[in-house]
Amino acid sequence: MYLAHQNQSLQDHLRQVAELSGRNAEKIGLTDLGTLLGLLHDTGKYSSDFQVYIRSAIGLLNQDVDEEYVDAGQLRGTIDHSTAGAQILWNRCALDNSHQLFAQILALCLVSHHSGLIDCLSSGDDGIKDSFTGRINKPDNKTHRTEVMDRSEVRAEVSKFLEKEGLLQSFQQTVKKIYAHIPEKRQDSTVFHFQLGLLVRFLFSCLIDADRQDTADSEKVHAAQFRQNGSYVGWNVLIERLEQHLKRFGIPDVGSVNWIRSNVSRHCLESAGRDTGLFSLTVPTGGGKTLASLRFALHHAQEHEMDRIIYVIPFTSIIDQNACEVRKILEVDEGDSGRIVLEHHSNVGAERQSWKEKLLCDNWDAPIVYTTMVQFLEALFGGGTRGARRMHQLARSVIVFDEIQTLPIRCVHMFCNSVNFLVQSCGSSVVLCTATQPLLGDQHIDRLKGALALSSENEMMPDVQQLFDQLKRVEVRDERKPKGWAVDEIAELTVNEVTESGSCLVVVNTKKSARELYGKLSESLGESCFHLSTGMCPAHRREVLDKVKSRLDKAPVACVSTQLIEAGVDIDFASVIRYLAGLDSIAQAAGRCNRHGARAEGRVFVVNPAEENIDCLKDIAVGRDKANTVLDDYAEDPAKYGNDRIGPPLLEWYYQNYFYDRSADMVYPVSLGNSGQKDNLLNLLSTNPLAVSEYQRVHRESPSIYLRQSFKEAGRLFKSIDAPTQSVIVPFGKEGKDLIGELCGAFDVEKQFPLLRKAQQFSVNLFPHEFRKLQEEQAIFRIQEETEIFYLDQKYYSNRFGVSLEPINEEELLYV
Repeated sequence: MYLAHQNQSLQDHLRQVAELSGRNAEKIGLTDLGTLLGLLHDTGKYSSDFQVYIRSAIGLLNQDVDEEYVDAGQLRGTIDHSTAGAQILWNRCALDNSHQLFAQILALCLVSHHSGLIDCLSSGDDGIKDSFTGRINKPDNKTHRTEVMDRSEVRAEVSKFLEKEGLLQSFQQTVKKIYAHIPEKRQDSTVFHFQLGLLVRFLFSCLIDADRQDTADSEKVHAAQFRQNGSYVGWNVLIERLEQHLKRFGIPDVGSVNWIRSNVSRHCLESAGRDTGLFSLTVPTGGGKTLASLRFALHHAQEHEMDRIIYVIPFTSIIDQNACEVRKILEVDEGDSGRIVLEHHSNVGAERQSWKEKLLCDNWDAPIVYTTMVQFLEALFGGGTRGARRMHQLARSVIVFDEIQTLPIRCVHMFCNSVNFLVQSCGSSVVLCTATQPLLGDQHIDRLKGALALSSENEMMPDVQQLFDQLKRVEVRDERKPKGWAVDEIAELTVNEVTESGSCLVVVNTKKSARELYGKLSESLGESCFHLSTGMCPAHRREVLDKVKSRLDKAPVACVSTQLIEAGVDIDFASVIRYLAGLDSIAQAAGRCNRHGARAEGRVFVVNPAEENIDCLKDIAVGRDKANTVLDDYAEDPAKYGNDRIGPPLLEWYYQNYFYDRSADMVYPVSLGNSGQKDNLLNLLSTNPLAVSEYQRVHRESPSIYLRQSFKEAGRLFKSIDAPTQSVIVPFGKEGKDLIGELCGAFDVEKQFPLLRKAQQFSVNLFPHEFRKLQEEQAIFRIQEETEIFYLDQKYYSNRFGVSLEPINEEELLYV
């Protein structure tokens, strides 16, 4: 028997992966391509070299008895079993030029299924080279292609599929569909090649998810009990639960905030019957977007037989609040917990995963998924295999982008191209949900690089301006000073607001500013003052928010927070102070003031701090500068902007200024390798013109391959936020400490699985310099030796600020 793994025959593995991969690819009508990838991906394991290696590794060969025994530890990772299947496919298909794109796309998936997508063109010490062709032409004695093809079962399976009627036609129809939607009908179009690259990644996702799942289940036979594999509670059941919940609100008074929210919800329900496509939901903060968008998503998913609903929350926000609210509504029966609403905050673990971590890595197998913008972008553009594994789950889904205005500016064109691909080629519907819609349509940004086809027809609300007028509940006061506000002055303003109105939220731009102001306010307000930042784990932030909410309208309260509180957090202060930032951020902060209309009018103060350094936070810094410009424009003629500093007219003018100034950043600029040559990820993931030009200069001819992307290099360079972060589990409270203890002792995967899910609530993402500093302090430890999962020494976690780069004082340690 030929072996794939210790407890699985190669034939079983190939057939089971083929079935799973085909099922994944069926979402876009490419079942046969997914199946073919599964059948071919590990055919190199039929080689005698690999069989000797695997049998030596698992003890079927004895070094004292069997002459063919090898040292498996020395050979681990050195026997190529990924290339043979690609060579077989290429040699059968690529000789016909009309089939070369088909063969290259599938071959890329096959050779990459352990490493992550490889470069087609890559740069090295010897200049630009055609890495794809180099891999396909790898010597037979290294790939064992001839030996593998001598296996009759391989030859029969491959022939059966490659001769299958309709195999090429379904692929060609998919490519034609992509081409039909591009704005520039040219074969060398940036948008066309970018979307072909997304097709490669989609099929790659289908394969690696199937491979990882089957491998994990064969090595741990009970692992399958944790998977749902698409067998979810029916949409009709979830719709009934939501509708019953909405009925409890009764009939609101005409003109009240609840009446306006009810109308928003009704329009979302009416929109659910539309065809799949791109939608915008422009509703002021406090307008009930959370449940209204869920109502649309559930009814729309049922109408079009969608697979799942995915909520994408900005990485600066608290994700668990909305998920918790929806879980209470939809997970009502015994056994529902964790099977309907899945939260995916961050990856706990590193790219190099053990077999246990492969199982524990979420692949969004739930009907409703709450994840972050970071994870969404990693699924589309990140290097390696972990994020890419989830991409196929985005197909045939309702994807709701909550607070879309927080999209990183450098990702704009890549994001727009990806959304178009998901909508036009993958049967998904996308909802851009916010009070401050960024200008992503083709009338505002370069459509030849990628823009959304947005128009008034995409909007769910029939009269956005009227809705803003109805929900206007605050007065925004421009309190900027020529020399800025000192911290003591801002603290004094905060105390005055708490004294006069009972509650005040102060939103700052940096963790340092939050700690400094909190320190000042604590001297005056004592236990009435609270602090929130991303240095605190989600469970910690939720506890603080619960304390704040319990005091509002009952006792004086001040809260100092970084911008994480602005995106979707349901909380209502009498007044808000916002450190100067982008006008969209000011509008979001205003949404935490007089949120439910309980007061005649709330007050929002915009102040410019004298000593806040945000030079390294480019998006915030540029937003601040453009806000200065448009607020000055408003001061000259308020009537021109409807006498509203955060109304749609001024917000649109702000975005026009902001986007015009940053159009060059929208392609994701990067520096390449040691040369420091300037390029961008949009190029690397599409036509790769600089690499092609250099190849032509060196080789005196153009590359012979159709796809020329540098996938691996782009994945290496891609960072969805300003720096890569490392997740660390923190000892917050008794529950956090107990969790760390259980994880350190949980060697059984059945115990690890629920623990790591829970660990997402007790994790903080650290920037590289923070992680290094804590390592130097010997404050970070591995959960277990073979993992890349870390936990923090309790002496470095503050009950006030979260992660501390220095030991906290003994008094606070006793309190924790």
